[in-house]
Amino acid sequence: MMIALMFAPLSVMAHPGEIVKSFATPGQFPTGLAFDGEHLWLADRKAQMLYSIDPRNGKVVAEIPSPAYWPTGLAWDGEFLWCADVKGGIPLSENYRGLIYKISPKDGRVLKVIDAPSGRPRDLAWDGTYLWCVDEKANEIIQFSPDDGTTIKTLRSPANDPRGLAFDGKYLWVSDRIMDEVYMVDPENGQVLIITDAPGAFTRGLAWDGEYVWAADSQEDKLFCLKAKDDDLFVLKNERRAQVTYTHMLTNFGPGKMLTGDIHLAIPVDRDNQLIENIDLDPGYDMVTDKSGQQTAHYSFKNLKPGEKEQVEMVTIAKIYEIRYFIYPDKVGGLDEMPDDIPEVYYQNNEKYQMDHPFIAGAVEEVVGDEKNPYWIARKIYNYLMDKMYYEMAGGWNTAPTVLERGNGSCSEYSFVYISMCRAAGLPSRYVGAVVVRGDDDCMDDVFHRWVEVYLPNYGWIPIDPSGGDQALPRNQANYFGHLSNRFLITTESAGGSATMGWTYNSNDFYTTEPKTFVVSDNFADWKPLD
Repeated sequence: MMIALMFAPLSVMAHPGEIVKSFATPGQFPTGLAFDGEHLWLADRKAQMLYSIDPRNGKVVAEIPSPAYWPTGLAWDGEFLWCADVKGGIPLSENYRGLIYKISPKDGRVLKVIDAPSGRPRDLAWDGTYLWCVDEKANEIIQFSPDDGTTIKTLRSPANDPRGLAFDGKYLWVSDRIMDEVYMVDPENGQVLIITDAPGAFTRGLAWDGEYVWAADSQEDKLFCLKAKDDDLFVLKNERRAQVTYTHMLTNFGPGKMLTGDIHLAIPVDRDNQLIENIDLDPGYDMVTDKSGQQTAHYSFKNLKPGEKEQVEMVTIAKIYEIRYFIYPDKVGGLDEMPDDIPEVYYQNNEKYQMDHPFIAGAVEEVVGDEKNPYWIARKIYNYLMDKMYYEMAGGWNTAPTVLERGNGSCSEYSFVYISMCRAAGLPSRYVGAVVVRGDDDCMDDVFHRWVEVYLPNYGWIPIDPSGGDQALPRNQANYFGHLSNRFLITTESAGGSATMGWTYNSNDFYTTEPKTFVVSDNFADWKPLD
């Protein structure tokens, strides 16, 4: 007979990127979008017109002709419109030559023409001094001079098909056609800070009105007004309801006895992204809590004869969600704003982390410097490990300085290095461990996964997977910072070095034997989809 543990429900929240309102576009081929302080301006490729639109009701209040034959982007510099065109005034030519036009908003007169900094400029943005454009062929975001088109800066686009672009006074916003997402991007280095869903299947133009991001979508033929910021910290989607049977066994292959055996099963709990509906445990356990607050079901055995085995099971029914946190660096509190109730163990040093080792201390000094914002401390360390390490599951869980100096490691070793550097920089950090869906919904997992959580004031514990972040695209790098898929049933949260769990996760065991006795420990999880 198994014993059931019941848990409370989880709430689902809204998020930035929500649609506030929408209007039909005046034409069926909308492209570039801009805001002049009062009205939206929308380019239409087929009509070859630029429309001035009242953002309160979507009505066209004025229209002027496009300066050329294929308008793709619009920007407003405070007095004039700028329009990107990929045909460059040659409607029958296949040799695209991107041009940028400065035009009068009153009558459409072309006031200036400059070469675009790339062959296929799409949407435009104005930052107060320079123009920006995105190019989906080059996969670049380009800052350039409005005087002559000289390139000032080039950034890698978040993904592989950028189309829309806006500037909110601090950050760039970029839409991507293939990913159907909208990104908030740091214009200094191209890092993606926020990822949210696009409102339609082909978002081409973006604009900033001082509070909201506007998007023009050519499949929906609509203008969408989107939240840029929200008090909600995260969004949940893609619910997975599953039964996970976790088994841990000790088998004595002899020739002597296993004198004592202890098995600890880590008990999963409700988190932002998971709701534990029910847990069934084999009877005969006592519940133990370690220094990190991790509960385990503890089983004890004695005098296991050769050829015998002991196994225990935990059957968990859970709803698991994909979760994405929306972390705005300027909303993160300072290092001096950490809550008093964060356990001291999440700051501590030990033999695995070796925070004071010269290799760790030197790396932290190089990477963090005088940075005080916890978000940027965490992100800079994350970026550093992407540059310095590569993933390799070679076996063993070496110490943080050993792994960093070696330059490669497993997910666990990446986690040890990241935690060591974060703690050395003053950030409370811990690791979490999980069983994982491997391909099919109905599957077995005996590999598992571990990553890190860092505490950011005003946000809480944020998932960061340094071993997953080693990606080429800025979007994919950002996807492992504050985001989890719905593939993980998280069982363990730990500072490390637990009296019950040691440095492992999901489960652990201890045993004693007679001399020359061979005992095998095995653990695995079986996933079954429900509903």
